[in-house]
Amino acid sequence: MNDRYSRQQLFQPIGEKGQALLQQKHVLIIGAGALGSASAEAIVRAGVGKVTIVDRDYVEWSNLQRQQLYSEKEAEQKIPKAIAAQERLARINSNVQIKGLVMDAMVDSLESIVHDVDVILDGTDNFDIRFVMNDLAQKYRIPWIYGSCVGSYGTTYTIIPGKTPCLHCLLQAVPNMTITCDTAGIISPAVQMVAAYQVAEALKILVEDWQAVCDRYRTFDVWQNQYYDMRVQKAKKKDCPSCGEQAIYPYLAFENQTKVDVLCGRNAVQIRPVRSDNFNLDYLAQQLQKHGAVQQNPYLLSCQLKDYRLVIFQDGRVLVHGTNDVQQAKNLYYRLLG
Repeated sequence: MNDRYSRQQLFQPIGEKGQALLQQKHVLIIGAGALGSASAEAIVRAGVGKVTIVDRDYVEWSNLQRQQLYSEKEAEQKIPKAIAAQERLARINSNVQIKGLVMDAMVDSLESIVHDVDVILDGTDNFDIRFVMNDLAQKYRIPWIYGSCVGSYGTTYTIIPGKTPCLHCLLQAVPNMTITCDTAGIISPAVQMVAAYQVAEALKILVEDWQAVCDRYRTFDVWQNQYYDMRVQKAKKKDCPSCGEQAIYPYLAFENQTKVDVLCGRNAVQIRPVRSDNFNLDYLAQQLQKHGAVQQNPYLLSCQLKDYRLVIFQDGRVLVHGTNDVQQAKNLYYRLLG
């Protein structure tokens, strides 16, 4: 047991002092899918003292290709990812305090658990949650590490409150549409690359080696052999509502959160995004035809899946027919629409 972290301690930027710091720190991982599970395993093996994992979903067969903490048994039994991750990680390192929380990453639920967190890792699948994470991180001055991947492409960016531009500075507003793993696919090397960068940045922050923290927005494509670092410091805005001098943390407000309503008597759930922007229905039709029969008119698009039907209006509203379960509807929404 005494030499468990010996190779890590031989690495000079960590050493014995850094290892002692790691054992005092708390990492919050939001999302236990591909990125979250890969990052969680590395963080636990490194000996971080406390790890909290938040995820609302359960293990499915399509996860096993890239989500390394899970096995066929969990997929067969549809075990919640947060629980499966907690049990697997506890077997890897019993010295780490690991807590898996099966819950939606909403403002109230996250705000109740961030107070003693030292760094947040992004393992989510949508920008609604990322902008909530960004505002919480700015409000409570917690560093967080953005990460995303789809196809063979990945990107990561480390956000230090008070120093770097935040996600709101860079993106201005929530994107209304992105490609997803369910529409464009994904290969595991892209996941591992993003997770490696995220974990490396987290370790730098946890051992307080601030000079080593990357200050650039990093993108790469492991299939096309492309790699690019973007300087973004000039993107920081004094009037940014999330991190500026008069920050109001807009994505913590109810009016800036995605709204979900169960439609009485219709076995359907309506989801309204933060912004009412016009969708490109032609683009959506191309993406969704891989999953079911698509019908389209100038006002809306309908996609008939195996068990559900999606109706997407041009203003961004989505009806998920075939369920009254809000969680089920949201999972489907984020998987197919980003």
